[in-house]
Amino acid sequence: MTGVAFNRILLVAMATALLACAACGLARAHFLLNLNVRILHVEHLADGFRVYLRTPVPYLLAGKVGPLGSDSLPSPAPFTFNRLEDGKPVHYLDPAQVSARPLGLGQFAADGFRFESGGTQLAGIVEQVRIHRVGSLPDFATLADAKSVFDVSFDYPNGGSPAYVGDTVADIILRYAPGSPVYEYAISSSLNPGLPDQDKTANLILDHAPGGTKIFRARGLLSEPVSVSRSAMAAILTFIKEGIRHILEGIDHVLFVLCLTLGATRLKSLAWRVTGFTIGHSITLSAGFFGFVPSGAWFVPAVETGIALSIIYAAAVAVLPAARAAGSERSMFMITSAIGLLHGLGFSFVLQEILQVTSPNIWQSLLAFNVGVEIGQLAIVALVWPLFRIAEHYAGAVWRVGQLAVAFACIAIALLWTYERTLQLAGTLWDT
Repeated sequence: MTGVAFNRILLVAMATALLACAACGLARAHFLLNLNVRILHVEHLADGFRVYLRTPVPYLLAGKVGPLGSDSLPSPAPFTFNRLEDGKPVHYLDPAQVSARPLGLGQFAADGFRFESGGTQLAGIVEQVRIHRVGSLPDFATLADAKSVFDVSFDYPNGGSPAYVGDTVADIILRYAPGSPVYEYAISSSLNPGLPDQDKTANLILDHAPGGTKIFRARGLLSEPVSVSRSAMAAILTFIKEGIRHILEGIDHVLFVLCLTLGATRLKSLAWRVTGFTIGHSITLSAGFFGFVPSGAWFVPAVETGIALSIIYAAAVAVLPAARAAGSERSMFMITSAIGLLHGLGFSFVLQEILQVTSPNIWQSLLAFNVGVEIGQLAIVALVWPLFRIAEHYAGAVWRVGQLAVAFACIAIALLWTYERTLQLAGTLWDT
């Protein structure tokens, strides 16, 4: 390949990368996403098992809203009624219908969730249903928590006015009795409510068997079956997979690692930077998850603003000649360790959405998630660092232009995030 041909290929590749970065700038960081969570506790019995399910009610009803009528209101879904508010249809959970047939609401879950064992689909029976408002949810982290939810009598709308469907959560007991114990099975769901970001739904499956509790993690609507077994490694792998997915989908983390790699011209320098970042985020991922951080509403946007600023810093350092001076590795180790503390808090915010401190095997799940984050980070480094060094070796001046272009594109995206997150931070401080 001639030098001219290589330069052309490099320019096309850099242009593609810049377009991708621009598109990423429109993506929202992980903490802004409305991450919906469904929890399933599976209690094994002599003749089958019992499932304690917690699910937002819209997953059961949103896909059943009818077409618009002459009054500009859609036909209400079962167990709901509609009103026009500010010219827009609003859906309420109807207390009269729910109180009259609470098990009917649970039947949507029994019909939507599929449990298969040995190639046979098991039939579920709805035993109990409870409805709660978002913001006043009883604990559901352990099997004991889930059971205690049903110790109180059914009361919806809990002494208040009817709630928006989107502000309600259903706890449901489903009973499966094939006649013998079932320890290996597959879970899937046909529920497709058509909600925004439903592909980011977090599903936490806690399998409680005599040998201990195994926790499985899956993303999305469960349209593809998730196999549950007594294998500890199978459970661990679901959290490793989630850690990998999180860093690869967390565009702010990806851009930081990209800039971190962009400025490391030597393997030794790269090792110091990556090691520092790893140590930093490992510390605060655990500290943030267990709550050893401020609890004020300002804290999350403050951390996310700091993460955006860290991208600007890493991009600027990547193109400053002084940063390449010999002997700078240890100073960069200290700096990336400090920045890693910020990013680790960002990781912990997502983990708090899918796992509770009181969940069984908490350290196993936490460690597996952190390992997944590290694998994702190393995958990014392993992909881009050799490409950067090849381009630097073969394309000289063109690579210098490309390096500046990538760095400034990252800075532009991070400046936009800094502006948005600073406004959010100012809003939380103003409200306090």
